[in-house]
Formats: sequence, C-alpha cells, structure tokens
Amino acid sequence: MSFAAPASTLFSRLLRPFSTSSPILSLNPESQARNMSNTEKATVAAGCFWGVEHLFRKTFGNGKGLLDAKVGYSGGDTSSPTYRAVCGGDTGHAESLQMTFDPSIVTYRQLLEFFYRMHDATTLNRQGPDVGTQYRSVIFTHGDKQQKIAEDVTDKVSKQWFKKPVSTQVVPAGQWWNAEDYHQLYLDKNPSGYECPAQYVDAPLSVVFD
Repeated sequence: MSFAAPASTLFSRLLRPFSTSSPILSLNPESQARNMSNTEKATVAAGCFWGVEHLFRKTFGNGKGLLDAKVGYSGGDTSSPTYRAVCGGDTGHAESLQMTFDPSIVTYRQLLEFFYRMHDATTLNRQGPDVGTQYRSVIFTHGDKQQKIAEDVTDKVSKQWFKKPVSTQVVPAGQWWNAEDYHQLYLDKNPSGYECPAQYVDAPLSVVFD
C-alpha cells in the first residue's frame, strides 16, 4: 500500500492549536431537511480526526448518504475530556468521528469498507507519525446488528486484503464527547492544515467485497 504525501509537516501537527474563535461551518443542507427518524449513527476512529472527517464528508456528502458528521472523543474513562488531555494519552479516549447517515443511500457496511480503505489498520496505536492510544483504530458499534457487520467486515479485510491481523478494535459505543468547536470541519476552514499521511484512499477492496 502506498501512502499519500503529508499535507504539511509533522511540526505543524505538534503545534495544533488548543483554542480558536473560528466558527463552525454550517452542515450539509440535506441534514436539516431530511426526516431524521430514518437515519442511523456510525462511530469510528482512524487517527487524526481532522482527516477522517474530511475524507468521509468528501466521499459521502452532498447527497451520497452522509447527513451529518462531528469529531469528538470516545472510548475513554474521563468525563468531559479536553483536546489537551486526550493528546496527553491519559484519558483513554480516541480521536473519533460520529456520523449520521441515511441507510437507504449508503449502508453501514459501505461506510466500514471505506473506513478500511482510508487508513492503515495494521499499525497499533499509530497512524503515520501520529503515535498514541488516541490515534488507535476503532469501530464503535451501535447495537448488535452493527457489531455483527463490523466483525464480519473486519475479519474479511484482515484475511483477504491486508493478509495479516489488523489492530482495529470492534467495541460497543460508549459515552460520546464532542470535540471543541474549532476542530469541527477543520480542514474546510484550514485547507493547508495538517492531514495525517497515513489517511489515504487505497484501491477498491473488490478482492474482498465483490
């Protein structure tokens, strides 16, 4: 697998701000107009949440099934975690993305197939130069149906695509905490901002899912 070149240097990652006054950009118009009773949630972690959000929005936004997306913290044991605390690696949280999607347009399985295409699931607690448990690969499932789908997709990807064990955890979703406002839609507001070089879109997983 080849990695895309980093959008900026690791140095810029280390200088990520802890606060800003930049407002959140408005969400997709369809997310406000659609009947939200027919939607589902999907929560994943795949390294730096700026790039994860950006790639999912780019691929599934604008009428392709993704109605809303927000970055935040999941999988930890501390209440109301801050970005600074999560970066310290002591809260147990992963930088995560929580999506609201229309399953009649895009399925949960399709979202997970893309999840495995857009990051390196074989590295433990690491994506490119970003190292720490906050960058681990996780699928946080909402209910038994999602748990079964996630386990099936993960097993197929591990055996038939990567051909070695993946580090991805598949666990029930727990408490979700929204990240600070300046993290939301960060790369839309800061196009030259840091994007992990391990977050990329690889070749289609046709060998696995056809």
